[in-house]
Amino acid sequence: MTTITILGATGTIGVNTLDVIGRQADSYRIHALTARRNINKLFDQCVAWQPRFAVVEADVDAAALSARLRAAGVATEVLAGAAALAEVASAKEVDCVMAAIVGAAGLLPNLAAVEAGKRVLLANKEALVMSGPLFTDAARRHGATVLPIDSEHNAIFQCLPQPANEGLPAAGVKRLLLTGSGGPFRTLPLDELETVTPEQACRHPNWVMGRKISVDSATMMNKGLEIIEACWLFDVPHRFIEVVVHPQSVIHSMVEYLDGSVLAQLGNPDMRTPIAHALAWPRRIESGVPSLDFFRLGALTFDPPDEQRFPCLRLAREAIAAGGNATAVLNAANEEAVAAFLDQAIPFTAIARLIERALERIAIRAVNCLDEVLEADREARLLVRSAISETS
Repeated sequence: MTTITILGATGTIGVNTLDVIGRQADSYRIHALTARRNINKLFDQCVAWQPRFAVVEADVDAAALSARLRAAGVATEVLAGAAALAEVASAKEVDCVMAAIVGAAGLLPNLAAVEAGKRVLLANKEALVMSGPLFTDAARRHGATVLPIDSEHNAIFQCLPQPANEGLPAAGVKRLLLTGSGGPFRTLPLDELETVTPEQACRHPNWVMGRKISVDSATMMNKGLEIIEACWLFDVPHRFIEVVVHPQSVIHSMVEYLDGSVLAQLGNPDMRTPIAHALAWPRRIESGVPSLDFFRLGALTFDPPDEQRFPCLRLAREAIAAGGNATAVLNAANEEAVAAFLDQAIPFTAIARLIERALERIAIRAVNCLDEVLEADREARLLVRSAISETS
């Protein structure tokens, strides 16, 4: 019996994780479920799964949820705040943590899980983007196992030699190929990008995702963040990683070897596949994903990314090349700009411009501790908010 905490239980990854666990109910026990504000969904999940703890952001929501659960006869204890997130992520009873909180908010509980030596199923790429060397060093020191949930990184992990302790080049790996669909605006005329709406940006052609991640896919910043994440997950420089636009989202990523072999992981575009893989690794379990029907696939196509259309890819490479606090600045600026776009405060094309402005104006400094990461995050957010207010 594996005991698991799900950080971000009401989001897409959290819901899919519970779906997979439900197919192996005798093998998993839920210690804690967390949500930011979706109290209604969290209530339903607590009734269904009877976790020991539920965690929300605000005290007022915690009190309301606690009262509803007591009235329903559910004994789940409700906690609130960042300290509670870290507590349920690092609790001694917990074997495994699904790290599915979106954005910078996931960094501290993810670090708490790593420092407690847990198996961390990492769906929150921002933790590595913001604090890559600190996070990976903590995982090594505390004996944590970090398994990727992003479909691309999980695909690469499945295609790599196990183990590859001597490093990927020594194991014969030539390069990593991250595939991306290109999002909803892959073929839209460039002069129309200025006027696209949040609803259009969130209408991904293949995947069901949250709004922030959907916008990141539309700008291809999602792929830029994945380049940075892959550098830390697999201990390779960004030049070792190539992005391939693959509109069908059937090949989730590939690994090329020195002998010319290319190993690819294929499957339907459904997050339950990487979730099931990481939950059971090194075993395999049923995920609920239908078999890939090769006879109905049609053509699989591949294109290089257009950095004029997707400048966020260039900005991400520049940030990881600069090192230090640059990737934390990139991530914070992107989160603020995407939130402003979703609130219809800025046009779609302003997202990349605001990120570039933050990278140009904030001094790049070495990062030696978590406080320096958080300071870079704070500084970038203030700069972007100020720039947005100046233009509104």
